[in-house]
Amino acid sequence: MTTARAVVALILREMATTYGRSPGGYVWAIAEPVGAIAVLSVAFSIAFHAPSLGSNFPLFYATGYLPFMMYSDLAAKVATSIRFSRPLLFYPRVTYIDAIIARWILNALTHMLVFAIVVSGIAVAYGVQLQIRFESVALSLFLAGMLGGSVGVMNCFMFMRFPLWERLWGIANRPLFIISGVFFVFESIPDPYRGFLWYNPIVHLVGSMRHGLYPDYRADYVSPAYVLGVSLVVLVVGLQLLQRFHKELINQR
Repeated sequence: MTTARAVVALILREMATTYGRSPGGYVWAIAEPVGAIAVLSVAFSIAFHAPSLGSNFPLFYATGYLPFMMYSDLAAKVATSIRFSRPLLFYPRVTYIDAIIARWILNALTHMLVFAIVVSGIAVAYGVQLQIRFESVALSLFLAGMLGGSVGVMNCFMFMRFPLWERLWGIANRPLFIISGVFFVFESIPDPYRGFLWYNPIVHLVGSMRHGLYPDYRADYVSPAYVLGVSLVVLVVGLQLLQRFHKELINQR
């Protein structure tokens, strides 16, 4: 019960500090993906007659961009959980686990809401008749949440223990947007590069999402077990490191 109260209090605090102080609040959480999808749609519609899947550019890029953004944003937000809530972690009833869970829950729910609003908006604006496989869409969002949270937990330790890692991670992460299937479908990549690309877990998130929103897209390459396995290994290692060093991280200047 104490943990639940602490998590709720931390969620309310973050809602007030992150969204309550900026003009528009949650509007910006929706405006960012809408703007990015619009730019991608306009840019690629000039170069190509049709997207790699279906006939609607915004829907195609939304099915790639939204799960990628959920993973990326969750990883970034969870990674700074201890730093963000450090003043409160000196209270005995608030733990670093509470801070991580609170940040994960708030941002995961935000991205699910953004997904529903953006996809529904595209369907209404363009008259797209969606035939949704809800289990595949839910699987994509679940795996994005697991992967983002797990990477965030690991980096929660790495960023504070090794400050240079935060910059190196930012540099190493930039190519992911290009090689994660946001702009293309997995099957369009020739061998042997397709085999290498399979090991990028974000490709599976995108594939599952497109399988859920495109009735004729099979996405046989998607392996939830692989993504979940990677997530659980990273999560366990990250939690073990935090358990060992969290006091040092909280007290360091």
